[in-house]
This record gives sequence, C-alpha cells and structure tokens, in this order.
Amino acid sequence: MINQNEKQEKGAVGRIHSIQSMGTLDGPGVRFVIFTQGCPLRCKCCHNPDTWDTMGGTLYRPEDLVSRALRFREYFGKDGGVTVSGGEPLLQPEFVSNLFELCHDNGINTCLDTSGCILTEEVKTLLNHTDRVLLDIKYTSDADYRAYVGCGISAPLAFLDYLETASIPTTLRQVIIPSLNDTEAQVLKLKQLANTHTNVDKVELLPFRKICQVKYDNLGTEFPLSHVPEPSRAQMYRLEQILRSEN
Repeated sequence: MINQNEKQEKGAVGRIHSIQSMGTLDGPGVRFVIFTQGCPLRCKCCHNPDTWDTMGGTLYRPEDLVSRALRFREYFGKDGGVTVSGGEPLLQPEFVSNLFELCHDNGINTCLDTSGCILTEEVKTLLNHTDRVLLDIKYTSDADYRAYVGCGISAPLAFLDYLETASIPTTLRQVIIPSLNDTEAQVLKLKQLANTHTNVDKVELLPFRKICQVKYDNLGTEFPLSHVPEPSRAQMYRLEQILRSEN
C-alpha cells in the first residue's frame, strides 16, 4: 500500500478494492485473491457495486501485493496461486500484467477473473502472463447483455475467441438468475459455446445471491434485482444435469 497522495503513474500502481488471503472459489486450489477497483459495466446482478468507482480503492504497487501473496505460498499447493478479480481487472491491464509477471518470477500461478469486455494490445500483453482465465459469460443473447449488463455479447465472445487463439485454459462461469437465464435452452447454448472452444476445460454455474443488498443500501443505490428470488438447490441441480449430460 502506498500514500494516496503519491503520483499514480500508468501501470506502476493499481487501485485495489480488497484482498482475500485464502480464497477457494476464485480459481484452482487455494488462491490469494486481489479485487481491483473500477468497472465499466453495470450488471443488474452485480455483487460488488462498491467496486464501480474508478477513483476509489487503495493504491498498491505490484511488488507489495506479491510480497503479501508469498506469505501464503505454502497453502497454494500445486494448483493454487494468485487470482485478480474485480471490479474489472481489464481496466488496469498494465498494472495486472506487471503483477502477474512478478508472480511468475516467483513461481506463482496466475488467474484472471473477468467479464471479457475489453480487448486491447495492453490486455493481450496481460494475457501473456495469465495461466488461466475465469470468463463470466453472463447471458447467451445480445439482447439480454444489452438489457442487463451494459454492453453487447460480441465483446466477451471476441475475448473468448482470442483466448482460444492464445491457447489459454479457460473456465466459463455464469450466475444463474431465475426468470432471466435459468432455462434449459440457455444452459445448452452455454454448453455449446464451451464445446466449440478448445481452450475451455470447465464450466461453472453459480447461484444468484442477494447478500449484496446491504451494499446497495449503504450506497443509497437501488438493487435492480431485489425482487428476483434466489435459485433453489433443485433448480441448480437440474441445470447442472443438463450441462453435464452427454447430449
């Protein structure tokens, strides 16, 4: 962490929302998870609205974060490492690239959790230092993306195509929201997307949760999906069975 009055040179420091020392839901194994500050999207189901502000957060140097991550290396095992999530890490590609390069210098596996909404040359450089991507495919239609995310579906699909070209192992993830994307047809489209990209080796369906309501309340902001119920275990099991079926 550095003094907030220090000049923020491009790529030299990053705006960080929070850090989780030993995460188990953000990539393979046990992970040191870094949540970046700032996001260009406004997903109706966003779990972390407190990460939206691009000028918020705390400034960190890459070396300071890697130094902290190294304290937990003994817990990583052969699969664990560092995951950068958000917010949207692609808003700070040079910083995350520098961070991941330092991770590799220290023998630490790297994972990027992203919406895939940005693909620039700086992002491609970042991906050169990325061992795995967790790509959030929020919906399978352009209309739903525009209505509930704030961008078209072409951006994450182009990102996924690039990941395949670069042979980067990828996990597709989707938050299941009752009445929006919890149908058999939608899950089959997601399955088809995975099957037609050779780099995708895992698909995860995550249940929509509303524990984020308190964050919206604290920000004085309406939670757009407060009226939507969480999916039941039976609903999630049914969709998982469809996803895992051989057909």
